[in-house]
Amino acid sequence: MKTTKLGLGTNKVGGHNLFQNLKEQDGYDVVKQALDSGIKLLDTAYIYGEGRSEEIIGEVIQNYDRSNIVIATKAAQDPQNNNQINNDPIFLKQAVYDALDRLQTNYIDIFYIHFPDNRTPKNEAVAALNELKQAGLIRAIGVSNFTPEQLKEANIDGLVDIVEDHYNLVHRQIEETEWPYLKQNEISFVPYFPLASGLLTGRYTLNDYEKFSDDYSKAEFETIINALAITGKIADHHSASVTQTILAWYITNSNIAVVIPGARNKQQAADNTDALNVTLSEEEFQQIDKAFASFKNK
Repeated sequence: MKTTKLGLGTNKVGGHNLFQNLKEQDGYDVVKQALDSGIKLLDTAYIYGEGRSEEIIGEVIQNYDRSNIVIATKAAQDPQNNNQINNDPIFLKQAVYDALDRLQTNYIDIFYIHFPDNRTPKNEAVAALNELKQAGLIRAIGVSNFTPEQLKEANIDGLVDIVEDHYNLVHRQIEETEWPYLKQNEISFVPYFPLASGLLTGRYTLNDYEKFSDDYSKAEFETIINALAITGKIADHHSASVTQTILAWYITNSNIAVVIPGARNKQQAADNTDALNVTLSEEEFQQIDKAFASFKNK
């Protein structure tokens, strides 16, 4: 499955239940901008607008060559039970069929179990998806938000192809807890929240600490601001933004298959795509890595 190392996260495409003041047309424009810029992977989920994100993507891709697009979607929230998490094999199979309808396609490149429930044996959930993989309805099986133990249970039969999980330069614990297992088992990794909900864009200063005080101590926040200052100097060298340089760090990282920043509007999508033009040297990559090294345990 070939894709650019930069994809598009689409929780702001039709995700009216997740974000306020989203404009429907912006969602269409964001997807079109990404595809027109050469982005291949679109990452969506049922819970992004309770199917609306998938519907918008499904409409847009009718005007493009489907074979050049990699669609990843996710399900676990059961619409028949107040969106409670459900990994039951029958539910997951139906979720695939429902997503195929909304996306107006006859196959899904990557289908993730979005969240684990506390009832279903994880290998049985994955086995159900493997039946649909064998039938050609999905091409890769993924899990998301699984603990290391749940991941190993899900992969008992070696059927997990890809993991999507919370990871960024200020949330790096899985480098130790997950990455060795993924590498050993040839499972690809996709991080979500690569910009830490805007913290890593470089637009904040020490005066903004209160906005992030629930997640970081003052000392940690100061470390982040200082690390972003280092990143900013590297960005200036490349005539790029801090955001683009942070994304370039993920693109350069061999442990990451593809990074999927979101975009609220067409301009943000275009700006993110320009990260593909930022080529970090090994020294620059290590500078950024070292600046954020203290977050490997967070």
